[in-house]
Amino acid sequence: MDLPVDEWKSYIFQKWSLLPKSIQDTISTADTLRDIFLHSSSLLQPEDEMFLRSLSRGYLVGKEPNAPPFYREEGNKKFQKKDYMGATVLYSKGISHARPHSADISLCYANRSAALFYLDEYEMCLKDITRAQMHGYPESLQPKVTLRKVECLVTLGRLQEAGQTIRDLESNFAAKPSLAAAQFQILQRNLCRLKMKVQERENLTASFPATLTKAFEDMDLREENEQIPGASSSVSLCMDPLKGRYLIATKDILPGELLVKEDAFVSVLNPGERPPLHHGLESKWDTRVTNGDLYCHRCLRHTLATVPCDGCSYAKYCSHECMQQAWDLYHNRECPLGGLLLTLGIFCHIALRSTLLARFEDASEVIRKLCVEMSNKDMCSPESENLVQTPSSDPGGESEINGKTVKTPVPGCDLNGKYENNYNAVFHLMPHTENHSPEYKFLCAVSVSALCRQLEAADSSKPATVPPAWRSELRAWGVAMLKHMLQLQCNAQAVTSIQRPGSKENSVTNSRQVRLATGIFPVVSLLNHSCSPNTSVSFISTVATIRASEKIGKGQEILHCYGPHRSRMAVAERRQKLRSQYFFDCGCPACQKEKHRAAVGPRWEAFCCDRCRAPLQGGDVLSCGSTSCTESVSRDHLISRLQDLQQQVGQARKLLTSGQLERAIQLLLGCRHDAESFLSAEHSMVGEMEDALAQAYAALGDWQKSATHLQKSLQVVEVQHGPSSVEMGHELFKLAQLFFNGFAIPEALNTIQRAEKVLMVHYGPCNDEIQELQKMKSCLLDSPPISLGPSV
Repeated sequence: MDLPVDEWKSYIFQKWSLLPKSIQDTISTADTLRDIFLHSSSLLQPEDEMFLRSLSRGYLVGKEPNAPPFYREEGNKKFQKKDYMGATVLYSKGISHARPHSADISLCYANRSAALFYLDEYEMCLKDITRAQMHGYPESLQPKVTLRKVECLVTLGRLQEAGQTIRDLESNFAAKPSLAAAQFQILQRNLCRLKMKVQERENLTASFPATLTKAFEDMDLREENEQIPGASSSVSLCMDPLKGRYLIATKDILPGELLVKEDAFVSVLNPGERPPLHHGLESKWDTRVTNGDLYCHRCLRHTLATVPCDGCSYAKYCSHECMQQAWDLYHNRECPLGGLLLTLGIFCHIALRSTLLARFEDASEVIRKLCVEMSNKDMCSPESENLVQTPSSDPGGESEINGKTVKTPVPGCDLNGKYENNYNAVFHLMPHTENHSPEYKFLCAVSVSALCRQLEAADSSKPATVPPAWRSELRAWGVAMLKHMLQLQCNAQAVTSIQRPGSKENSVTNSRQVRLATGIFPVVSLLNHSCSPNTSVSFISTVATIRASEKIGKGQEILHCYGPHRSRMAVAERRQKLRSQYFFDCGCPACQKEKHRAAVGPRWEAFCCDRCRAPLQGGDVLSCGSTSCTESVSRDHLISRLQDLQQQVGQARKLLTSGQLERAIQLLLGCRHDAESFLSAEHSMVGEMEDALAQAYAALGDWQKSATHLQKSLQVVEVQHGPSSVEMGHELFKLAQLFFNGFAIPEALNTIQRAEKVLMVHYGPCNDEIQELQKMKSCLLDSPPISLGPSV
């Protein structure tokens, strides 16, 4: 996904292994990225490019004329089964493969509008009706979609538009006496019904929420930092010879305060873990749902009504405006390379898009930097003359030029010391060239070289559309792309979203964090890592927000977790992951503390004595921690029992999914009884079992039992993640849902208040779960108190 597909990686690694040692040494010891790129590029042979093209052709990214009828038919099947969401996605796939202004695209848009209507997505339905008509929807079918349009307008309270549309439709009827009598009567009845609906609502003053939330207004910075646009005035940029650039608090910061609000310099939607669809399969049309079907490829907004690129089937957007912006900025170059970019992976795609965006800044300055890069050592390596090493809080340093003392800006800052979200900041992110393996650098260099050759071939076919600077400096841009690929291992930021899978009828929904895209956020990249950070990161569209998750004192460093968190990973595992991916040994307080008591282990992984329930301690043989008990047991034996338990819980979850609730409950209760003999009450596996039992009882409508089990799960979450953690917030949200569905008003209101307090710190007021909690609270405050009642 991030890197090229496995077939290309294996091919290039084998090519590397067959190179003479002298050539391997030349590339391994190269001083500059320019040398690595040029040496590797010279080794790319025509047969290598042919193999890469064969892999790229496995992705169906063009306009396939036979695809729209197939997807429309499959969508109709879903529609007939009232699976309107599934139908919507399939119609969207048909739209993406259809040519503009064709019968196929107009029919798919019209059919999707019907599915959206039944999903209560009236604004989207109206837009699809307009699109269907714009692309030549058949005249004979126009009354059908026009009536649907009136229904939407009435529901949305746009009564004048609805009335005018009805009058226009009546005029059209009058102008067409040839309309069949039966069809005319049906249409007349529908018109009369809609006219009555309009009249009924004309005297009502209904207010409807805007389609877009106030999310971006609610997350504005109180006072923006003059030195770091996108950051709060509560933070300051500092420099250290060992840890480089970092941010500190300039005053005491309270939990929940917004510290950074930054739009990605560049982002690429994650296409999902799926292999290329080769033409030899039974059905070459992919009906699986991926991120690309549900999120805009430019702004990453969730949408059920994607608008495809006119030239390819893989790039889809939330609106025509987003499509045009993407085309103007980068997609006009990427469009013919879709299969190649999917084959080479997200990192290569981001590297290309970063350089394409750089063209819109001062081109001469960018090219000058690239030329310096081609002749000097990496500009972000510690030995570079451009890296100022000063331990003070002053973000700059001083150097002497012609006998005069001149202030030298921090890498990424302009001459005025301003650190902005631009290509200059991206260019100065650390590539860690010396830390990457020779094989990895070779893979990146050859992949970029292959991409450059495809760009060069495309440029020669349409020279008028390509800027002269790009054509003449393509080799320099290739070096820049290689640098960006190497930067991304340490500086790429996963753009995530909280999703709650399951149907609307499911009373307990588990939140899970999913990766939507990968982006570069220059300001976010300034934050150093801690396994127990003092900030939380969340995303709305392509905008990252960082909030203080706890009180941060003046002068304290602002810290972010790169992934390995103390509550989710053991200290040894964390340190190994950070060393292999980020090239440093973590010495954060959490690691130092756990390193000294590694033999004990965290409470949520603890085994307990079968006799007295005291914690077991030790290495390969665990002994009871109670002085009055001599029980001991093999660690391997307990691990084997834990694995068996995990397998059984997995089976129980499958039973839950298939609706076999009673069988799932019996299996889970048996697992829980077994766990009591060797797992601590705070073990994460115990929490997982209680959570599954809560889901099962909720599905049966037994709110009291469900709430009891979820509260036990909540105790485990609190021990593992902390009472103010984001995980605790999501669990409290689930508990609030349970109490709400069981109409236990006092318990629900109390839990809603607790959940709001925690989630507000991590997400701010624009979070979907907070909005839902507020709706539940409003509903409950207008209702009489009713208890859950006895369990049946």
